[in-house]
Amino acid sequence: MATPIKMPLLGVALAALVAGASCSQDSVPQPSREDEDDAVASDGPAEPAANRDGSTDSRPRDASVPGMSDARAPAPVARDAASVVGAGTPNDGGDATVLDASPPSEPDAASGQGETCTASAAPPRSLTLSGNLGTHDPVAIASGGQYHQFQTGRGIPTKTSSDLMSWSGGAPVFATNPAWVTRQVPGATDLWAPDISQFGGAFHLYYSVSTFGSNRSCIGHATRASLESGSWSDQGSVLCSNANGNGDDWNAIDPNIVLDEEQTPWLSFGSFWSGLKMVKLDAQGKRADDKLIAIAGRNGGPIEAPFIVRRCDYYYLFVSFDRCCAGADSTYKIMVGRSREVTGPYVDKSGKAMTQGGGSPVLSGAGSWVGPGHNAILRTAKGDYNIYHAYSSRDGHSELRISELTWDAEGWPLSAGP
Repeated sequence: MATPIKMPLLGVALAALVAGASCSQDSVPQPSREDEDDAVASDGPAEPAANRDGSTDSRPRDASVPGMSDARAPAPVARDAASVVGAGTPNDGGDATVLDASPPSEPDAASGQGETCTASAAPPRSLTLSGNLGTHDPVAIASGGQYHQFQTGRGIPTKTSSDLMSWSGGAPVFATNPAWVTRQVPGATDLWAPDISQFGGAFHLYYSVSTFGSNRSCIGHATRASLESGSWSDQGSVLCSNANGNGDDWNAIDPNIVLDEEQTPWLSFGSFWSGLKMVKLDAQGKRADDKLIAIAGRNGGPIEAPFIVRRCDYYYLFVSFDRCCAGADSTYKIMVGRSREVTGPYVDKSGKAMTQGGGSPVLSGAGSWVGPGHNAILRTAKGDYNIYHAYSSRDGHSELRISELTWDAEGWPLSAGP
């Protein structure tokens, strides 16, 4: 199920694209807004979700966000980084108040100039959020003085914020699903786990089309020249699994885009089955060749929602382990590995390959919030942020959560939360 946000000015790839920003902090945004009705959080418990494992798990829906199942995405642009103060240490569930929360300044995603590769001086803190927070599989990008968030739901719901803290629902990306959706994936309704990025002179929105418990799925693609004007133009499917009943042992959902040092876009994706995969794209965002690269797996076990970001000398692969979408019973958790090359091999702190089940813990449930996952990383000129959804341990509803993301002396990420 999946699984970034940023600030004004130019949108740089944040969420998925964030990887593209070598040693600089940036994100890739796209303007979208989420249907108020599909984004308003409720006080009632979330509807139990079916597991999305290769054979029995399915994409669950969140009662707090009608019509929503999962959403993830690349990130936006940065403006003026926000300064944060307040209590909270990594994974302690403490909240922090954000002051001077103007969008982070926009970084140079291509060159990565100006990125600091030293350990963070202070521990990360969580941001205190308000407004329309019902969310599943969030991803965000910054553009035009706003943070634009995309998530799982009918037509891909959206939200906007000027400070990363107060969120308002907007119109969905699509009023009705593109015509190809029902032809290629019969029974598909909600669109899941979107990813937003910017490259080749356009914003690119990738999204998942599937049905619960099935890996007959497709990853759709839409483009837009500006988030401040115009509209989305759907480009159809870029990749499908089992579209012709050919027995693929992987699942084409949970897309994420990362740019390598040469600004070549790479699409990572996957959920359960044989694990997470990667393919190379061209400058227009279409598949460049037939090569399918394995980047992570748990021998058929629960793993999904890849999100890759490039920082200094490494590419970091964030993934979600275990059970999503089960309300207060969710066991989702965020893990990470890294590699010198965008295509891997990705290994965890102990050196275990992520293709063999490796992964170092980043964030797990605690206190009032359980099942954090399907995260996106938002990079800004003044700091990085971990954007994800988590479930209330009280009533099981799913909400947007955002925490500072810092880096230790060995270059591994530290997140506040959940």
